[in-house]
Amino acid sequence: MYGYEQHASAGHQQYGAPPPGYGQPPPGAPPHGAQPPQAHYPEPSPPSLADAVRGFATGALSPEDFQGIFHNARVYCPRGETPGFLALHNTQQPVIPMFTSLKELRAYAGKESRYFVITGAEVLDLLPTGYGFVLDMEGDHRVVFDAKAVEEMVDFAMHRMYG
Repeated sequence: MYGYEQHASAGHQQYGAPPPGYGQPPPGAPPHGAQPPQAHYPEPSPPSLADAVRGFATGALSPEDFQGIFHNARVYCPRGETPGFLALHNTQQPVIPMFTSLKELRAYAGKESRYFVITGAEVLDLLPTGYGFVLDMEGDHRVVFDAKAVEEMVDFAMHRMYG
């Protein structure tokens, strides 16, 4: 047997000494408890949703790249007394105002406004059928997605996730 010796007359097992080098780090590895060396260059962070909105509004960012960023981004939504999105109905189609940052939301809804935060993927999942949304309504690079554009975004996300 490996790792211990058996003596039939003793009636119990005795463990032998571990092989040389057992429990030691491999050659070239940092000593036990030491941190591995850090990379000299940090990983680049993905563009912010605000940067993506600016890029998409100016045509510098493709719809596919925008959706890739939007999918995982945090979206700030004004909140009313009851759960759910607040919709604007004084437009051709009902739209829901959404914001890329708390600062943008406060510029629109006021300093004391209530809000909730969800991801872009959750927006696409929870948005009622027939509604669009507008990102950074009071911002320099406002982007409006009508209900048809939202349907296309959902189709793109489904295709990307499930093939």
